[in-house]
Amino acid sequence: MTAFDEGPVALALPFGPSSAREARERLQEWLARQGQDRALIEDSRLVVSELVGNAVRHARPLADGTMIVQWSSASEGLDIAVTDGGGSTSPMVLTPGVSALAGRGMGIVETIAARWWAETVTDRRTVHALLSLP
Repeated sequence: MTAFDEGPVALALPFGPSSAREARERLQEWLARQGQDRALIEDSRLVVSELVGNAVRHARPLADGTMIVQWSSASEGLDIAVTDGGGSTSPMVLTPGVSALAGRGMGIVETIAARWWAETVTDRRTVHALLSLP
C-alpha cells in the first residue's frame, strides 16, 4: 500500500538521545495504521533514529530545548526530517574505518533513502531523508 490516509506529523521532543525511541515508536505506529510495508517501517525507524542521533551529537537544541521530528507523505515518498538549532559542522557522509565506533549515521541514511538534504535557515537546521515507497 502506498497511500497515506493521515496528514503530516510534527513532534517537539526533548533534545536528547531518548527522543530517538519516542520518534521510532510514533513513526512505526503512524505507518502501521496505514498498512505500510514492514520493510518501509523498519527502514523508517532506522533513518529517524540516525537523524535524531546525529542532531544530538553534532548540533544544538532549538531555543526552547527541543528538536522537531516530522514526517509526511510526498508524491516522491516518505519525507522524514529533524530540525535542531544547527551546529558548527554540516551533515555529511563519512567513511569511517572498520573499527570506528561512530561516523556511519549519514552513510546509513544515504544507503536507505532515495535522497537526503539539509536546509539551514537562521538558527535552525533541518535534515530531510526521502524514502521511496514500495
